[in-house]
Amino acid sequence: MAERIPRVPVREQDPKVRATNFEEVCYGYNAEEAKLEASRCLHCKNPRCVGACPVGIDIPGFIAEVASGNFASAAEVIARDSSLPAVCGRVCPQETQCEGSCVLGVKFEPVAIGKLERFVADWSHAQNAATYTKASQTQGTAAETGAPASDSERPAIPLEGVQGVKYSSGANKRVAVIGSGPAGLACASDLAKWGYDVTIFEALHKAGGVLEYGIPEFRLPKETVLKSEIAEVTRLGVKIETDVIIGRTVTIDQLMDQEGFEAVFVGTGAGLPKFMGIPGENLCGVFSANEFLTRNNLMMAFREDYLTPIHAGKKVCVVGGGNVAMDAARTALRLGAEVHIVYRRTEAELPARREEVHHAVEEGIVFDMLTNPVEVLGDDKGWVRALKCIRMELGEPDESGRRSPVPIPGSEFEIPTETVIMALGTSPNPLIARTTAGLEMTRRGCLVANEDGATTREGIFAGGDAVSGAATVILAMGAGRKAAKAIDEYLKAKA
Repeated sequence: MAERIPRVPVREQDPKVRATNFEEVCYGYNAEEAKLEASRCLHCKNPRCVGACPVGIDIPGFIAEVASGNFASAAEVIARDSSLPAVCGRVCPQETQCEGSCVLGVKFEPVAIGKLERFVADWSHAQNAATYTKASQTQGTAAETGAPASDSERPAIPLEGVQGVKYSSGANKRVAVIGSGPAGLACASDLAKWGYDVTIFEALHKAGGVLEYGIPEFRLPKETVLKSEIAEVTRLGVKIETDVIIGRTVTIDQLMDQEGFEAVFVGTGAGLPKFMGIPGENLCGVFSANEFLTRNNLMMAFREDYLTPIHAGKKVCVVGGGNVAMDAARTALRLGAEVHIVYRRTEAELPARREEVHHAVEEGIVFDMLTNPVEVLGDDKGWVRALKCIRMELGEPDESGRRSPVPIPGSEFEIPTETVIMALGTSPNPLIARTTAGLEMTRRGCLVANEDGATTREGIFAGGDAVSGAATVILAMGAGRKAAKAIDEYLKAKA
């Protein structure tokens, strides 16, 4: 039966329309579409999809509930292992993880696990189903108890005995989490469920980390999706302090020695952009993708009612081929520019998600493949006027297994442009390691930590991009959960 049902397509904005706005591209499933897609699941005895999920969600379990129309139960199943289902359902590379391991996908299209996860999370938020709000389960309704009804006023009480995790008495034990991105939120969520007093410290003025500043509104709506997901975390009792730069505002040693935190998790991500080191990168009109996206996402530069300066111009070149490059290119397009993506390999080697590449092509972005910049050219006023490039051809495979691009002598040419956006990857900020004795870094600037997140300094744990370098949201969440378990074991051993 399942193999005879084709994968249910997801509804999307028309490409010509969405290229002019910042509204979400994908509309997602409705209830009937979700149930039909869920009915395709084979419910394997040994579900490979679960093993391929970095946070270990019971995928067949929640899909079975969706197929039966038990959406609240599906949300509960997901919530045992994921604190950000609406986010993951939108931005995780399911095609290389859970869906990539789906048995049905061997001969047919895999089950749309990501789209189903998104549906369940969105349904849950729409129903105001605060899965882990103990107050609503044990203290009655607001009318019965006199408790405030609004989300902002609802008492945040940790839930004991969450199914799927072993509750440990973490009462009165304080844990600091540095960074409110996916790794920090996942770590804080699990610790709060186990009864710990958790405070997240965020350097920026909004929580969410890369989810807030790095991913465009058309892929991840902030008010309707991200804000709701973070609210679920705070309902567990997690406190979030923004505008706190650890290493400047306060040090880790001060948190532990003066403020009583018994353990610290560092989930600060990888926010330092990389550049090519070619002539002209200091010209006006050259951005890192981080800056360009942060101005648009966190500082709302794309909205006319926000006085946030941003320069795109009529022509933009984005250098790189990953998801960040796609985000920057599609953002610039929506700001009214003609956009070229400049990439030194072929389309087959693009590291970005297939879905994002497909959307970019649909929207009219030009891909200049086998092309590599050699210089940014400027006018007499110091502004970008063109990107000088050279044609490439593929040679022998490099360390990653991809064929290395080799320049073709004498093939230089210019692409007229007003803006160049470098989307070449990022590395962790060394500030915390430099201000915390005993924390070691690798040559790439990442914190040294074992597979459970324990660093070279007792009581300090780390995970996500701060340890691995730039990676995916779901991998960061998995690292945060592993570290939470290690912190729990560490603090129990100290008791």
